[in-house]
Amino acid sequence: MSTPPSPPSPASPSSGRLTRRLLQLYLGLALYGGSLALLVGAGLGLAPWSVLDQGIAELTGLTIGVVSIIVGAAVLLLWIPLRQRPGLGTVSNVFVVGIAMDGTLALIPDTHTLAVRIPLLVVAIVLNGVATGLYIAARFGPGPRDGLMTGLHRRTGRSIRLVRTAIEVAVVATGFVLGGTVGVGTVLYAVAIGPLAQLFLRVFAVPSASSSGSTVVATGPSERAILRR
Repeated sequence: MSTPPSPPSPASPSSGRLTRRLLQLYLGLALYGGSLALLVGAGLGLAPWSVLDQGIAELTGLTIGVVSIIVGAAVLLLWIPLRQRPGLGTVSNVFVVGIAMDGTLALIPDTHTLAVRIPLLVVAIVLNGVATGLYIAARFGPGPRDGLMTGLHRRTGRSIRLVRTAIEVAVVATGFVLGGTVGVGTVLYAVAIGPLAQLFLRVFAVPSASSSGSTVVATGPSERAILRR
């Protein structure tokens, strides 16, 4: 007499967590690129690394999304002497953000009045905070620029704040000279993104297998140094 087939086993909690993390990663990266495109559309100042991307785009004639991919890949090469190890999120960050930027810019119309540009700026910064919380909380590795920051912190012994400030001042200054947009949006972004990202890191935290349901996010270097751009 044959034995009846066993019923299919339900998906394990770990596979459910992995699925959620992957969804968070790619949704977060897509929203990140979209939010950066909205900042470009608002025209009131860009996030620090986007100032550089836009400046290079003005100089070369490439789209800002393509430049973002090229710059991200170049920054990733700097991880080699810093002995940083990229993760899935690191490599995905390079490509998904740039593609999402160009895709969103192709969809949004030109805006000319402050009555539209100011709300667009606010929405872009808040959305960027949401996106940052989503992709960092997924725990697939920091973005290339975050990894550069934390790698220099470890190699030089300088504080995260000092390293981040030095990098971003250099990036903004170079981008501005090349034609990137610096304005009130750049300042507002710099002030607001840290608190917003910290808030949404807690909102979107994925419990680890050993956390017994806890939603506290581990405080790794990439989460203490919350700023990709």
